Amino acid sequence: MATARFDVVGIGNAIVDVIAHAEEDFLAAHGLVKGAMTLIDAARAEALYAVMGPGLEMSGGSAGNTMAGLASLGGAGAYIGKVRDDQLGDVFRHDMNAVGVRFATAPARSGPATARCLILVTPDAQRTMNTYLGACVDLGPEDIDEAAIADAQVTYLEGYLYDPPRAQEAFRKAAAIAHGAGRRVALTLSDPFCVDRHRAAFRALLEDHVDILFANEAELCAMFETADFDAAVAAVRRFCDVAACTRSEKGSVVVAGEHTHVIAAAEVGRVVDTTGAGDLYASGFLFGLTRGRDLATCGRLGSLCAAEIISHVGARPEVGLATLAKEKGLI
Repeated sequence: MATARFDVVGIGNAIVDVIAHAEEDFLAAHGLVKGAMTLIDAARAEALYAVMGPGLEMSGGSAGNTMAGLASLGGAGAYIGKVRDDQLGDVFRHDMNAVGVRFATAPARSGPATARCLILVTPDAQRTMNTYLGACVDLGPEDIDEAAIADAQVTYLEGYLYDPPRAQEAFRKAAAIAHGAGRRVALTLSDPFCVDRHRAAFRALLEDHVDILFANEAELCAMFETADFDAAVAAVRRFCDVAACTRSEKGSVVVAGEHTHVIAAAEVGRVVDTTGAGDLYASGFLFGLTRGRDLATCGRLGSLCAAEIISHVGARPEVGLATLAKEKGLI
């Protein structure tokens, strides 16, 4: 196989996180359900954004977080996602490129605004999220960078993006290009509700297009319609070459064929915010995999990255993950 320019190309929902502090009475005054994630429309997004306090704006989205983690480890990554030619679209583009992830998808010149997740943090550290999906769901086959996909060891697909039919076409196109170039395809299931909506389609993807699966325990059980984790693990072996299944404080289980690796969770002083734990687990795992590490080491790298991300607010690393991994002798 030819040398790849990129370790991983991620495809996902390009979302800007806008994080601001708020008091309890602000939530009550604006009818917000504390601790929940609510999908909102454009008018609601604009109105809420206008009355929020000073906010920190940073690019987010599940696959975007994974790619940022990969870059922090020293990996070479690119990202494909749809933004609008507006202020938040510029924020997303700047942030991705600034962390070392190539983001060259052409912005939309019309239509919905760039997606944003308006996050209000109350004094008790609870996060109340209001998400406007906007432009990101308009990603289609024409946005797939064929050269980048063919030149990446792994193409990483974000399950959250699977709702729009044109995004499904984009996934299948990217997978065909990757496999045509002798590369691998990875999928993250993203959310149990996402699995419930697309179970049959996800199974077809696994059978026909996916080599590496990422899922947490709830997602994997939802996929195979069982409450028994061991039964879900037994089932997934038949669908893809490698499956990495995270289990929060229980660590993770990585299976490949008849081989099973049980990985302990990495130590963390205090869990502050679990947002992005699965995203960063994928960062570490894929970095190890594209460096030729054995699957157990890939799992330990994933656990280390997840531990760093849950130790603070936000889903982007606050310290260099490469430094942490070197200290633990993992790279």
